[in-house]
Amino acid sequence: MESLNKKTVAILATNGFEESELREPMNALIKAGATVHVVSDQSGKIKSWADGNWGRAYDVDETLDAVSQNDYNALVLPGGVINPDTLRRNDHAIEFIRSFFKNHKPVAAICHAPWLLAEADVLKGRKVTSYSSIKTDIINAGANWVDEEVVVDQGLVTSRNPNDLPAFCSKIVEEVYEGKHEEQTA
Repeated sequence: MESLNKKTVAILATNGFEESELREPMNALIKAGATVHVVSDQSGKIKSWADGNWGRAYDVDETLDAVSQNDYNALVLPGGVINPDTLRRNDHAIEFIRSFFKNHKPVAAICHAPWLLAEADVLKGRKVTSYSSIKTDIINAGANWVDEEVVVDQGLVTSRNPNDLPAFCSKIVEEVYEGKHEEQTA
């Protein structure tokens, strides 16, 4: 696979993101040559959640009000419980997520992050997975929920939990390399 140089990826997160679910995709993308920006609803630093408690703080590269999907080739959504629950109440965050789907750009969501996809109303008819406790929410949003390590549906990559990170990260790199996924017509 070729390098991801000249590709820029946004990781949308706020306080309470699952640390490994931001750190591992970020490292995999950087290793593959991509530029990665942590985008948040606030500037400065955001605190992770790790091993049942507050973890390390990460620098925010850009704030939601200063960016657009035009600035990025793909979007990664880490989970945790607090992070997506906070962001799904932010209209700007939801519109930012929705704009990647409107423009057929790769999006990756792990663990509880598919809550954001449900809020953005982009799951109808898609095959996805998530953390098992939000399965009903994802089904109610119109998705075909499956219990698999990693699922890819037209540029949308989803995984269940941190144990799935190796497969999740590999698929993110692959989908960013492939780029836009124009809608399939039947």
